[in-house]
Amino acid sequence: MINCRSAAELERLARVNALVARVLAELMGAVAPGTTTRALDRLAEQRLVEAGAAPAFKGYHGYPATICASVNEQVIHGIPNDRKLVEGDIVSIDMGARLDGFYGDSAVTVPVGRISPEAERLLAVTQAALERALAVVRAGARVHDIGAAVQQHVEAQGYSVVREFVGHGIGTSLHEEPQIPNYGTAGRGARLAEGMVLAIEPMVNAGKAAVKVLSDGWTAVTKDGSLSAHFEHTVAVTATGCRVLTLRDQAVAEAV
Repeated sequence: MINCRSAAELERLARVNALVARVLAELMGAVAPGTTTRALDRLAEQRLVEAGAAPAFKGYHGYPATICASVNEQVIHGIPNDRKLVEGDIVSIDMGARLDGFYGDSAVTVPVGRISPEAERLLAVTQAALERALAVVRAGARVHDIGAAVQQHVEAQGYSVVREFVGHGIGTSLHEEPQIPNYGTAGRGARLAEGMVLAIEPMVNAGKAAVKVLSDGWTAVTKDGSLSAHFEHTVAVTATGCRVLTLRDQAVAEAV
């Protein structure tokens, strides 16, 4: 079942997603050579607890941390550890929270110091793919319009879309219907309706699309060792477009 949220529910979703955006913005600022992903994880959990929220990922199917921190060829679900980030790395930070019974979810890929032009281009293309996906979201559109927008942009730039992992509905559960692949044929899939809340998250590889999961049971990496990037926003579908609930600049401004 795909849920359409009331105005009151949407405001509760807006609050938790604004919190996610605010904490994610702080984490982005903390990324630097010498930082560990475990330190970022501790900071994220501290900020959520201070706000009266709970980490959405920690304990979810046994996941051990507050954030997913995926470095370089790691695509998604990287477990924070004591490895120090070095200049030239890229790190995807994916974070969710639960507040007053509702969930928020967002991700961004961050450069560690100066990165290569190739890595910069991958980040730019992946972020642009997310923006193109958001541009097609509106009541009456189809779920696969979103994936088609991502796939067309990514493949036109010579990159590959990850197919094993998808975006999703979100609300009183972290993962709800519908599933939102980052590929597809426009005009197909469930019809979007006003009040739906969606987590849209392109995952893009610089090389081939194939991925594998490491022995920890969580960390997915590119099979060919190429870099991967991941960006995600949670949005509410409106009659004329979408309301982005995880805008980081707005969340930070409102907190000041």
